[in-house]
Amino acid sequence: MDDITPIRKQYLEIKRQYPDTLLFFRLGDFYETFDQDAEIASRELDIVLTSRPVAKGVRAPLAGIPYHAVENYLARLIEKGYHVAICEQVGDQPVKGLFPRKVVRVVTPGTVVEPGLLPGDANNYLMCIAPGNPDGEIEKLGIAFADISTGEFSATELTGSDVFSTLRAEVARLKPAEVLYPDTFKLKDGLHHHMTETPSWRFEPARCHDFLLRHFQVASLDGFGLRGMPLAVSAAAVILQYLEQTQPAALQLLNQLSTYNLAEFMVLDANTRRNLELIETLRGGETKGTLLGELDLTVTPMGKRLIRQWVSKPLLNIDQINQRLDAVAFLHANGLLRAELRAALKPLGDLERLIMRVVSGTAQPRDLAAMRAIFQRLPGILAILPEGETPLSAAREGLDVCSEELALLTSALADDPPATLQTIGVIRPGFSAELDGVVERSRHAREWIANLEAVERERTGIKSLKVGYNKVFGYYIEITRANANMAPPEYIRKQTLVNAERYITPEMKEYETLVLNAEERIHEIEARLFREVCSQLAKSARRISTSANTLAQLDVLASLAETASVRGYVRPEVTLEDVLEIRDGRHPVVERYLSGDRFVPNDTIFGEGERIRIITGPNMSGKSTYLRQVALIVLMAQMGSFVPAASARIGLVDRIFTRIGAQDEIFAGQSTFMVEMVETANILHHATPRSLLILDEIGRGTSTYDGVSIAWAVVEYIHNHPRLRSKTLFATHYHELTQLADLLPGVKNYNVAVSETEGKVVFLHKIIPGGADRSYGIHVGQLAGLPRPVVQRAGEILRQLEISSGKAVRLSPELPRQLLLFPETNPLLDELKRLDVNALSPIEALNKIYEWKKRFVAGGSEKTDDQG
Repeated sequence: MDDITPIRKQYLEIKRQYPDTLLFFRLGDFYETFDQDAEIASRELDIVLTSRPVAKGVRAPLAGIPYHAVENYLARLIEKGYHVAICEQVGDQPVKGLFPRKVVRVVTPGTVVEPGLLPGDANNYLMCIAPGNPDGEIEKLGIAFADISTGEFSATELTGSDVFSTLRAEVARLKPAEVLYPDTFKLKDGLHHHMTETPSWRFEPARCHDFLLRHFQVASLDGFGLRGMPLAVSAAAVILQYLEQTQPAALQLLNQLSTYNLAEFMVLDANTRRNLELIETLRGGETKGTLLGELDLTVTPMGKRLIRQWVSKPLLNIDQINQRLDAVAFLHANGLLRAELRAALKPLGDLERLIMRVVSGTAQPRDLAAMRAIFQRLPGILAILPEGETPLSAAREGLDVCSEELALLTSALADDPPATLQTIGVIRPGFSAELDGVVERSRHAREWIANLEAVERERTGIKSLKVGYNKVFGYYIEITRANANMAPPEYIRKQTLVNAERYITPEMKEYETLVLNAEERIHEIEARLFREVCSQLAKSARRISTSANTLAQLDVLASLAETASVRGYVRPEVTLEDVLEIRDGRHPVVERYLSGDRFVPNDTIFGEGERIRIITGPNMSGKSTYLRQVALIVLMAQMGSFVPAASARIGLVDRIFTRIGAQDEIFAGQSTFMVEMVETANILHHATPRSLLILDEIGRGTSTYDGVSIAWAVVEYIHNHPRLRSKTLFATHYHELTQLADLLPGVKNYNVAVSETEGKVVFLHKIIPGGADRSYGIHVGQLAGLPRPVVQRAGEILRQLEISSGKAVRLSPELPRQLLLFPETNPLLDELKRLDVNALSPIEALNKIYEWKKRFVAGGSEKTDDQG
């Protein structure tokens, strides 16, 4: 269309370059959206949809948001998975009457840098998956992930016949905000994140290899550990290419790349992470009520992110585990030092993200002020750390107090700088002779204007006279309408208001020119000096990031020591021996939320040759809590934490598997039993003699005999297969499985102790040797509030089943009466309603009663042998 407006043409040209994003187009103080973007914005953000003329007789849908409130609206769109292109005005002068505009960045879930949009206690990862053979059977995957708010950038390769299970485990650990994948790759189930298709040609190995070489300005990638890892190279390069498109300034943040191997950490698949409630609860997805929620007493944002990583990634290197335990033990034993250290760490800001904002060029004056405040505290923190050889020596060596950077910020930055560069007063007087000269030359004019109101009030006698300023008229003198006749003749009327008149004077305008010209010059100089200071700080980014990481480690170690002290945890012994000895173990979360009751601790001591524990007992007796607490104690020990027990000696565990529940997959269209069997198969294929298996109610999703048969076979397989023989806690209601202890030497029976007196059942929550003789399921149903007739009838049926070995159930002659207590319709009442009592003779009435007794109370006087 030739008659469309110039601004419309400009918009359409830019929109063509970003067709798959919502385009926020800056017009004055608003970001405007047009056409379909406006309809989406209006719907998702609940803002008014209007229209704007774009050509003769043509209007386009329009929805706008104020530029200063953009973060709130961005957060809502990003959470829903939208990508938003931010188009800003560039340059100070219009070209042919139109200001040039360009997209400065595209905000996506994985490329957020705004502090208000980032999770403070978790990383915001952008992840990429590079499949080895997108068109065929995949046995190899490259993955990379980056957090541009902290500079973390890592890559690895996953291999094996069940590589997708490993991928799901990594995704569950990292919880990425956004995942990139090639458009030719068919995604498997289980990846429930913001997924972004990327053209497959971007994954081409030679192209990706060259891209990384150019980015890091190196001649070889061997120094990054990437030799022989072409898929990891592709995944890492695609992340950088994506950032080049969406967030170009972030590229310089990722100036190092590390590779890692899953063999360095305990493997925890997605089901295990969910079932053990490590990071979020099964119900509600909250942190409170999880292992992280109990262990996290950190006081800095860096520490909160790091302890989440430690919980998600337990170690397999005993030396590293003991280094952490030594440091926790040292802080645990030195309570005063621990309190001083935590108090010194508590005021610190997020140094890790602050330096990244400096490097990316998005830092504001108060970000530098926050860095200065942190640097000022670093010498005090260093002084708290003891000198000499201690478990904290590595932290002492890694903590750089950044004295040069502190000196720079102290001399350059004002004590209380404004929030943005739009307001002058960022740079400290005395730092720049050029700036001080401009300020000094404008000082007289500023003082003249500052004193003008008092001078003019005195001269004119008008006590209500005011001096004001706005962007339209500049400085003005305001006199109320009642006193307007007292205005001196040299006052020039500029504006008439409802209750006042505004004036200017030639002299005031001269001083105004001096002030405004000086302010503009001050703005220019301060902006330049601020960028120079940021550039100087950016050169020290790696050193500052190292100090930030050291502070995070100190925070986590002190947090674990504090938790151990407050909760009564002990140091575990982690060894390469094949042992698992936990005395008086407790569930770290459940013991905290018991109201009034004392948590009952339990031993878990695997004897020589013992591999599998068959644990029987009623529901609600504490079996599941016991299973989970053993897994959590092992995991806590290998992350370097003290544990809730009287003592613990733990042989290194390479993987923890859990088979409990099937919540998520049921909604994905799989039956409970199918999910159960898939998860069990995964465990049997991947467990090793060093694994810990937590199996709860295997086989319950099918018929009793099928379930018993499968559970029996699974126990035999774990016990007999030379590749398995994993330490296993197997909770079941199938009492038949207790016979396995007589057949397999590595199987032992345990049950939950129950006290039964005068018909009342009390669960003691104590795990004792031997098999349970009853399940007490009906008692649990009574506790849960089942109607009394149901509980009584269930008891009758149970007794009949026990007598007849489960072959038949005799219907109770009392059943009609019980059922008629709550009938939907009652035939006797129906007949009564239809009956004309006045038309009956006495003998007919008696006959009717006899007939009803015969029909509705048949056999009422008889009793069966079972009931008598």
